This record gives sequence, C-alpha cells and structure tokens, in this order.
Amino acid sequence: MPITSTEIDAALTAWGNGKVAISKAFEDGGIDAARQVASAHLDANYGYGLGPVLFKPTMASGEQTFRPTKEGALAYFCGHSAEYPLDRGFAIQGWRAMESVTCAEFIEGDVAMWMGWVILTDKDGKATKVDKSFGYKKDADGVLRIVLHHSSLPYQP
Repeated sequence: MPITSTEIDAALTAWGNGKVAISKAFEDGGIDAARQVASAHLDANYGYGLGPVLFKPTMASGEQTFRPTKEGALAYFCGHSAEYPLDRGFAIQGWRAMESVTCAEFIEGDVAMWMGWVILTDKDGKATKVDKSFGYKKDADGVLRIVLHHSSLPYQP
C-alpha cells in the first residue's frame, strides 16, 4: 500500500512527540528513564529492523557523524555514553513542542522522502530550527519507518 501525505504528517508528529516524551522522562526520572523512552521511540519509529538507518544528527562530527545503528541514535538522543563522549543528549534538552514546515515530499509506493524545517521549543520558550530530511519505508506490517534522518543547522552567511 502506498505511503500517503497524511501518514508522513503523522510520522512527523510522532517524531516530535517522541522528543518531548524523552525530555519529560529525563526530567522526571533521570537518564535511565530517558533511555527507556528513547529506546521505545526508536523501535516504534525507525527502521533498524529493515537494516541500517541513514542517520546524520545535527550536532555530530568526525568519525561519529553518521549513526547507522540504534545504539548510535540512542547515544545522540540521550547522551551519557562512554562510546559517544561528545553527545550531549539532543532529546533531553527540555523540549515541549515541535512544529514541522514542509518544503517538499516525494512519494513512490512504499518509500517516501520529506524535507523541511523542524522547530523544537523548549520549556523556556526558546525555539531551535533545524533543516531536516526524512526518508520513510513501510515495513512488512505496513508501519511507516524512518530509514533516513538527516539534520543540520541552517546556514548562516
């Protein structure tokens, strides 16, 4: 069954809600609670069961720029990892809301790509805007999975 724009919108909302849930889990229960919520979020939304996920986080560099494994994504979202010592924990920054602004999407059967801005707002009302690209594929059960996640800060000339 082909992917629809409505499914992409729902996937973007689920991604944003996941960041808010991870932040709140960290505030309420510490790093172990945040890791548990983040792991469940990765399992529910990302396609690690399909193969490597092409994940390039916003603030990653050097040999750890790309994160094709769940462990690398979990470290990026939660920090506190000896294997990824530069990660501060993107998803534990006190996020309270997410808005997405679509530039374009491409849908071909059970594969789709989305590009636009994601604006995350923290508990103090400060907004962070990032350039985002997501690639999606439906798994055997028809669940939309993120198989490409590329993020960068907007260019500042």
